[in-house]
Amino acid sequence: MSGWATYANRAHGVSAAATAGVVQAAASALFTLSLKTALEAMARRLKGTLAYVVPPTVSCSVVLALLVAAHRLAGTRELWATISIPWAASSAYAWIYTALLVRRRSGSS
Repeated sequence: MSGWATYANRAHGVSAAATAGVVQAAASALFTLSLKTALEAMARRLKGTLAYVVPPTVSCSVVLALLVAAHRLAGTRELWATISIPWAASSAYAWIYTALLVRRRSGSS
């Protein structure tokens, strides 16, 4: 995802593109380390429809807020272009993984 961030900011010079790439690399590392565990913990505590909806909704919201905050603090010039792909990938993972967790727990296939 850092490559995407660098590419999205290429028109603003090497320094701006590299900064966006480094910020995205750090954010992606943080999300990779914590997303799975957080989704599992939330899904385990909820039942029914809430177990399907709440964990990915919380995850998507937190990831979006952290990406926006980190890139704004870093002065990323192409903020929305920079975070669109990483946020979409993270969101898709959150929804799919949560659905699989809940289905597995309930014994459905």
